[in-house]
Amino acid sequence: MPRHARGFDVEAAHAYLLRRDRRLATWMRRLGPLPPEPRWRRPFDPVDALARAILFQQLSGKAASTIVGRVEAAIGSTRLHHDTLGRIDDVALRACGVSGNKALALRDLAAREADGQIPDLRRMSVMDQDQIVAALVPVRGIGRWTVEMMLMFRLGRPDVLPVDDLGIRKGAQRVDRLEAMPTPRQLAARGETWGPYRTYASLYLWKIADFAGEAKAPVNRSQD
Repeated sequence: MPRHARGFDVEAAHAYLLRRDRRLATWMRRLGPLPPEPRWRRPFDPVDALARAILFQQLSGKAASTIVGRVEAAIGSTRLHHDTLGRIDDVALRACGVSGNKALALRDLAAREADGQIPDLRRMSVMDQDQIVAALVPVRGIGRWTVEMMLMFRLGRPDVLPVDDLGIRKGAQRVDRLEAMPTPRQLAARGETWGPYRTYASLYLWKIADFAGEAKAPVNRSQD
């Protein structure tokens, strides 16, 4: 089976998109080249990353970080896994500030990990992105967007376009000078132009949305 490297050649992606899309290229020249994502080179644990993504949902970064710190202190570990989460009961989780729904999601993730359903990095390296999405979205509290953020910012897959992301849609609206944001379906069709480097295009679309003043603060994308 072919192995997927973590990360891709951003210079090749930049040159390709400049040739491929005149409207996007105008913004790319304005913003300058984007460097490789540093997290592509850092080791990470998918289960721990998913657990943290669950805890960060619908909270400010500061509030979520406080809750994560309490959970780590309660379990006596900075590694969130079925074995360490098993050290704390639901009452103690609630005392840390974890909601009932998030506690259920953490339990489901831990149970699936213990059952071997969550692929590790070695397994992910021989899986395509659709296989990874299919393996992870059955976990309670984990949606496609969360997996797409992992694919982009942790695994460095080159051709991911999160069509449901508000910032991506706002960026595409700005690029194409549309009166309204494109629908996810419209964005998926528009994104065919950017393949096989839709990830790199997406990074620009977020910056374009922010640059345009549409977003007042960077969005926490769960993989920070």
